[in-house]
Amino acid sequence: MAPEIIGIIGFASLLVLIALRVPVAVAMGIVGVVGGYIVNGPESVSFILGATPFETVFPYGLSVVPLFVLMGAFATHAGLSGSLYKAIYACIGHFRGGLAIATVGACGAFGAICGSSLATAATMTKVSMPEMKSRGYDEGLASAAVAAGGTLGVLIPPSIIIIIYAILTEASIGKLFAAALVPGGLAVVLYMLAISLRTRLNPALGPRGERRTGASAALHYSASGISRCCSRW
Repeated sequence: MAPEIIGIIGFASLLVLIALRVPVAVAMGIVGVVGGYIVNGPESVSFILGATPFETVFPYGLSVVPLFVLMGAFATHAGLSGSLYKAIYACIGHFRGGLAIATVGACGAFGAICGSSLATAATMTKVSMPEMKSRGYDEGLASAAVAAGGTLGVLIPPSIIIIIYAILTEASIGKLFAAALVPGGLAVVLYMLAISLRTRLNPALGPRGERRTGASAALHYSASGISRCCSRW
């Protein structure tokens, strides 16, 4: 059978497996192994299955990934995420929708620590959602603030995704980090402006908070979070 015909059959089989709700990665693996066995024989398939997984996870550059996750875990257990949230809220919480705006700002700051969107969204959900619900914020706005802020974890340097992309494409990690600063900062500002605009058009979405002494309170919460982190770890 010609390789072109085998390729067409394999592509059709892949679509069938996906339609049967087989996970995409598993479906692609099955089609790839069977197709490789038919085209190149068992020896080639055995070599690829033995060598490719090791070569994929072996690069030294990928060692930063668990270190970023570990750093995020340290920050979470030390309470640094809560301190960042309170520090930003102390500065802008008295504005309408300030709690949701502070959530986006804290997501950006925490994303710069752990480099993961999932970790950022999960952590800030635990910290900010109870506060916004207790203060009468609309659940849609609160959820959107956390979801939008969570995306900043992979954009604001240092980012795990940027590092993996740089390794795969052999690009400069430093240049990619520098290039991500502008869109990352711009995303934070635009998310905050969007929340501010929505709450001004519909004040019921997010009430104002109490005014605090912004600079002193922010410094207090930041210092307490850093000291708590150092004392625990």
